Amino acid sequence: MKDLIIQKYGGSSVSDIEKIKNVAKKIIQTKQEGKDVIVVVSAMGDTTDSLTEMAYAISERPKEREMDILLSTGEQISIALLAIAIHSMGYDVISLTGPQCGIVTSDRYNKARIDEIHTKRIRKELEQGKIVIVAGFQGINHKMDITTLGRGGSDTTAVALAAALKANLCQIYTDVDGIYTSDPRIVPNAKLIPSISYDEVLELASLGAKILHPRSIELADKYKVPLEVRSSFHHHKGTTIKEDAKMEKVFIRGISLDENIGKISVLEVPDKPGIAFQLFSSLASLDIHVDMIVQNVNRNGVNDISFTVSMDELQEAIEVAQKFAFKVNANKVIYDKAVAKLSVVGTGVLDNAEIASNFFESLFELGINIQMISTSEIKISCIIDKEKGKEALKYMYQKFNI
Repeated sequence: MKDLIIQKYGGSSVSDIEKIKNVAKKIIQTKQEGKDVIVVVSAMGDTTDSLTEMAYAISERPKEREMDILLSTGEQISIALLAIAIHSMGYDVISLTGPQCGIVTSDRYNKARIDEIHTKRIRKELEQGKIVIVAGFQGINHKMDITTLGRGGSDTTAVALAAALKANLCQIYTDVDGIYTSDPRIVPNAKLIPSISYDEVLELASLGAKILHPRSIELADKYKVPLEVRSSFHHHKGTTIKEDAKMEKVFIRGISLDENIGKISVLEVPDKPGIAFQLFSSLASLDIHVDMIVQNVNRNGVNDISFTVSMDELQEAIEVAQKFAFKVNANKVIYDKAVAKLSVVGTGVLDNAEIASNFFESLFELGINIQMISTSEIKISCIIDKEKGKEALKYMYQKFNI
């Protein structure tokens, strides 16, 4: 069997006809190198946003099932146009929707999870020498309804296919050169990282780096799928993501800023066993991802519970928190959209006292108040005012001299 390469192209890479033709040439070049090629494609440019706006112009609360049917059409346009471009260049190609290529998901709309992939159809097309173009972000559930995978769905599709088909490599093509030590739009001297571990890039992605979605990295780590992040506009090598050899050396990989979050606080919650479980199990039942959590010290039999979520899930999380507060007789729910999460990521970060000292010293020197703190073996994060975020990111980047 030939080496199998999975390539994923994001919406910015196929946002117009010229870019689609450029992507077609890159795919053909890979085929000419003697590889089998499967390509996962996102919707063109801002197509998904435009479709969403049209739906909400008709209804304030469109049904989730119909939204999935609507939004899945964006990727179908991309795969058809790309297949037409490749065929016009003399190569045998076929485009497949998520359901057509056997992606079976959970029943939840908008945030479906991939349960399994039936690879028979894809293998058959590859055996016939075809380039296979797959619509990212979508599948079919057990009710035979089209579902979408939510944010980062095309990345997840590509990695899941690579795992199911035991691909030799999964390449994520985007509009930047690879993964950087910080956001180059904010920190102009940020450096490209040539190689990084699954754990480190997962933290960077979870903390605001927008190159890969955390779900896809978790999947790649679980099945040890080799990943590359590369530019779709030139031939630079980009960033390789792989297992990391465990070493004692402390190595800061990057500093990130996530401005796409909101903070929710439930005030004066009764201090009883199982109270926190009630809140967070309710959020989990709706697949709302909670990031940082802080519960303050008990006072007079009550606590305040604060947590952060992404902005696109904030309103739904507020409604859950308000129902919870009413149920347990808490005081009230407050929220803040004007926050950001600043993080430093790297091997052995938590074990090195100097890194923590420099991190908090930087915020002190800038006069920035810390609202929440979270740590792991390879990261330190804090919640600060959003208006101070970019200033803190640039200052801290220089402080650590990455």
